[in-house]
Amino acid sequence: MDANVLKSPTTFLQKMLGELPLFPVLQGYEDWWRAEGVEISTQVDRAGTPWVRMFDVLGKRIDEILYPPAYWYALRQGYKAGAVWRAFEGGSLADCYLLGYITAYYDPGMYCPYTVSLSTAVPLEKYGELAVKEKFLPPLLRKDDSVWQGATWMTEVGGGSDLGSHVQTIARQTSSGWRLNGEKYFASNVGADLAVVAARRESALQNVRGLSLFLLPRYRPDGSLNYTIRRLKDKIGTRSVPTGEVELQDSEAYLLGQPEQGIYLILETLNLSRVANSVGSVALMQRALSGAADFAAQRIAFGKPIRDHPLLRKQLEEWMELHKQSFCLAWEAVQLLESVWREKHPYPSRYHLFRLIAHLAKYLTAEMAVQSAKWAMEVYGGMGVLAEYGVERWLREAMILPIWEGTPQRQILDGLEAMERKRAHEHLFDYLAPFAEPQAYEEMVFQVEQLLSLPPEEKEAQSEVVFHRLATFTAESLCRKYTLQ
Repeated sequence: MDANVLKSPTTFLQKMLGELPLFPVLQGYEDWWRAEGVEISTQVDRAGTPWVRMFDVLGKRIDEILYPPAYWYALRQGYKAGAVWRAFEGGSLADCYLLGYITAYYDPGMYCPYTVSLSTAVPLEKYGELAVKEKFLPPLLRKDDSVWQGATWMTEVGGGSDLGSHVQTIARQTSSGWRLNGEKYFASNVGADLAVVAARRESALQNVRGLSLFLLPRYRPDGSLNYTIRRLKDKIGTRSVPTGEVELQDSEAYLLGQPEQGIYLILETLNLSRVANSVGSVALMQRALSGAADFAAQRIAFGKPIRDHPLLRKQLEEWMELHKQSFCLAWEAVQLLESVWREKHPYPSRYHLFRLIAHLAKYLTAEMAVQSAKWAMEVYGGMGVLAEYGVERWLREAMILPIWEGTPQRQILDGLEAMERKRAHEHLFDYLAPFAEPQAYEEMVFQVEQLLSLPPEEKEAQSEVVFHRLATFTAESLCRKYTLQ
């Protein structure tokens, strides 16, 4: 693939996917980023963590996030383009992820509000009672400046992986509805108009079966705050999404789905975001490689552009191929999600195939984003560590991607569970058989079955090597699929 293709996310998507109806919208959205968005994004990143105005001049609690007006203007461009509403109004879930790719190419942090807003709208539309849906879904789907934002708040101070043990927020059912008491320690897109929140039902067991998913409005019916913001986090990157600590005190909430089915709704919500994380990782990867290729064409060393030196030229070619493979893996997760996102528990086998590919994609693409950003910094040399040129930002932004929505260890263990309990690897191998290289296919089948036959502790200890190989094998096989199309 020509390195020039890397300069435009829309051009790359066209190269990989062919002509799609949404491409004029994508091109227009990209044009806006080039004309206005990049400068706004740079200013927001350099300004660092925003702050919270907790009270108005009369002493009323308001918890207003103080970004510059240009931030809110920029943020609304993606909502207007359809980062959420296209999933419900004549478009597709995939359209939302395509817009997310453009966003993340220019600002991975800003893709987070769109992701969690979509991950709020989907469970609300799918599991909300009719009256709740009619009241709260339309504002999330608006196409003007009055659009509402969503958020997904699961993590508490004990961590996010072991939700069964660490979710201490209590949901109490009263005569006038559900009330939540507790706190959320990593609340991305804090200040959102709506959030989906994991909470433990009062007197329920201290495990995942005791969890339910609730819709939490920002304001009570009387206009007072329904949750308060303790503080905002000072983060290494993704400064274009406010992350804070939220306190819930008899906060009014609405149950989504059946109370005892909450863990399934929580995992569905996380999987929507994990796919977005994969898409965003690949987009950041493209941005880093594009910048490195452009710099290498201009930097002269030993009498010629450094891109013409055999070692660097070979490295760029290899990274471009890894980027292509990463995209194929992430996009397959999008396509499978498109086919199963309305399924409910108990899930069909295709859902478990999606789930395994989503874990593989999140695991591999996040690490590729970090390593490609690090390599781009090396290409720039000393200039790469200077904040004024923006190269170091790619690495700062990339560092959060392996952690968001579950660490690499979590992806491995959840993927292993899907293989053990749902035989998801068998569905995966059947799915890849027409595209995989035969010898590699047989070796991969053998390695996975060998891993699954080990005693529990040894199996977990040996799982990363096999999981990494499986992710790479899946990405390579899917690239053959896209080449054949």
